[in-house]
Amino acid sequence: MPVAAIASTSTAYWYLTRATGVVAMVLLTLVVALGVADVQRLSSPSWPRFITDAVHRRASLLALVFLVIHIVTTALDTYAPINLLDAVIPFKSAYRPFWLGLGAVAFDLLLALIITSLLRARIGVATWRKVHWLAYACWPIALLHGLGTGSDVKHGWMLLITALCVAAVALAVGFRLATATGLTTAARVAGVAAPIAFVIGLLIWLPGGPLGHGWAERAGTPVRLIHNATVISGGRPR
Repeated sequence: MPVAAIASTSTAYWYLTRATGVVAMVLLTLVVALGVADVQRLSSPSWPRFITDAVHRRASLLALVFLVIHIVTTALDTYAPINLLDAVIPFKSAYRPFWLGLGAVAFDLLLALIITSLLRARIGVATWRKVHWLAYACWPIALLHGLGTGSDVKHGWMLLITALCVAAVALAVGFRLATATGLTTAARVAGVAAPIAFVIGLLIWLPGGPLGHGWAERAGTPVRLIHNATVISGGRPR
């Protein structure tokens, strides 16, 4: 196959990977925000509870669909040595192993969330609830994965989407803390402190991390890929 054709195909996969990753993150944010806020309790005659439940389930499945496309196109892209096993086995990739590994962890947790939701009647509500809350950890892990591996992180529109996703989950946590009953003072303090600490951590890390100079090499991109980026990937930035 001509070099130009290979570069064109690789670039197409790259655009698909980027787009589906962003959409999956937005959908995952919707899923987590709805679950954390527990908005099912706010049912009314004009907005029955089953509508919210349906939105939550369909957003979860759509997030999984876009995530699968994101994974497949990443593996098909010839730019980096990433295979399908890297999507489920964390921290084994030759390309940005830690940050790609976070994506594998998030994917595994999302699978656990969806599978246990489908089997809720069989495994019992108590077990389902424990796994469900654990699986919500996939959201901050997926966010860090996107920031650590994404090539768009320095663009204003990507930073805006990231900020909106963080704000949505933070508002959901705040709503849950404001409306929940029976929570101890320690639980409320922890609930407020966690999102604040996460945001502060991002603000400290980002300027010297993904937004800083030389992040690709520091993140674990093989040096040969950085040096040969123009030939291998059609000149696209990474």
